[in-house]
Amino acid sequence: MQNDIMKAAWRRASYCNGATACVEVAPLADGNVALRDSKQHDGPVLVFTPSEWAAFVAGVQDRQFDLETLTAGV
Repeated sequence: MQNDIMKAAWRRASYCNGATACVEVAPLADGNVALRDSKQHDGPVLVFTPSEWAAFVAGVQDRQFDLETLTAGV
């Protein structure tokens, strides 16, 4: 897997607008999806299965991670 990550085609979120504090995502050859901090190319990488990634993307689209949603019950 390390080799897949080193060869990955990393992309930054479109909302970065040249900022340095962003995340980068890359599809891996085995179908998994890798995520890393754009400031730390040699730092830790999170790897998600396709179903985990799909669930995360669906949660983002459903606004489950918006600050208002996260703090609603607090």
